[in-house]
Amino acid sequence: MVKVKTKFFCTECGYESPKWYGKCPGCGSWNTMVEETEKVVKTQGLTSGLFHTKEKPLPIINIESGQEPRIQTGIAELNRVLGGGVVPGSLILVGGDPGIGKSTLLLQTSHEMAKAGLRVLYISGEESTRQTKLRAERLGALSPELYVLCESSMDGIEEAIDQVKPDFLVIDSIQTVYLPEVTSAPGSVSQVRECTARFMRISKGQGIATVLVGHVTKEGAIAGPRMLEHMVDSVLYFEGERHHSYRLLRAVKNRFGSTNEIGIFEMKEAGLDEVANPSELFLSERPLGVAGSTVVASMEGTRPMLVELQALIASTQFPSPRRMATGVDHHRMNLIIAVLEKRMGMFLQNQDAYVNLAGGVKLDEPAVDLAIAVSIASSFRDLPTKPFDVFFGEVGLTGEVRAVSRAEQRVKEAAKLGFKRVILPEKSMKGWKGPKEIQLIGVNTVADALAVALD
Repeated sequence: MVKVKTKFFCTECGYESPKWYGKCPGCGSWNTMVEETEKVVKTQGLTSGLFHTKEKPLPIINIESGQEPRIQTGIAELNRVLGGGVVPGSLILVGGDPGIGKSTLLLQTSHEMAKAGLRVLYISGEESTRQTKLRAERLGALSPELYVLCESSMDGIEEAIDQVKPDFLVIDSIQTVYLPEVTSAPGSVSQVRECTARFMRISKGQGIATVLVGHVTKEGAIAGPRMLEHMVDSVLYFEGERHHSYRLLRAVKNRFGSTNEIGIFEMKEAGLDEVANPSELFLSERPLGVAGSTVVASMEGTRPMLVELQALIASTQFPSPRRMATGVDHHRMNLIIAVLEKRMGMFLQNQDAYVNLAGGVKLDEPAVDLAIAVSIASSFRDLPTKPFDVFFGEVGLTGEVRAVSRAEQRVKEAAKLGFKRVILPEKSMKGWKGPKEIQLIGVNTVADALAVALD
């Protein structure tokens, strides 16, 4: 007889329990335990989804090392985020809000790889083949090596993989795929875990580069058990504002490359276009000669970016002033406000402070500290900075400006876009010379920077 069990799973960490808890014993999250009824059926290959390699343990010095081969996707921004291309046999998870462009990006990627002679299988559990064809016609993504299938059963997907024998596989989305042996609904913790394990076995065993599309929760995390992100090789988030045309592709996990790189795309009627120079995009609507507006030179992985940073200081009518930051760390902004009050004598205790990175981009490196300090001081004193100045540097609690990495690349990016001056930490100027067409001004304290920027 088939034995029926009722279990409770945590949607955050996948913790399994025979009874319900308000607080998950595994990860401590509240109200994340969901009930699932499953029939325990003895099937081969289930529960783990892995395969027995029959390899013997070897000393690590005897194992041959070599660089993983890469498959070029035909999209430079995606190659950058993945670390140089797709590794055969890798399992990639792509998440993002509904309608952000995940299916568009992967359909364009599939077309580019099919044009390069690779066999691609695109499986959609949410759209029919006719709907996929309509999108492909709009994107111009028609290729004889691109195979499309509408299927959500794991058994049917495996049959299609055996027939097509693809080099690149796309599953859109993992929450719609189900195993008939697991009786819980598609998208449940059990189904997502077992189906992902089965795809991992297929990917590693046959050397197929596989991309899984994952839905996200209202908090922005990928829906399903946290184990899902541990099982895959790379986790990419496709994000952006609905009211802006550009999208950011960011890696939060990558076993074959860095997680500091981002890819920038612009959504157009004919699909996603790569943004080769994001600095021009973020500075295209920058006002000149306005108090509180500065330009910061930031690094995202190996790419320098110039972004407009805005600050607004206004008197408050409440006992405690408001402190709001968009795109930068809120705690870092409070620290810089305290430094300006203590070291520069600015009375900001009765002032609301708002800091925003224009365009919706997010920066978390300490090199934006100096630009935040100058923007806040500029708005407080109502003195605009010079329109062709660029700032970067880390600010310490004593008001000193500390050196940051890759100063030369930041300066070259500013010179390429026609800026005239760069205010940077003096210690970052040692050992190299900047371009002749741009002036470098080294500062040691925030007071020095304000004297130069607001003279």
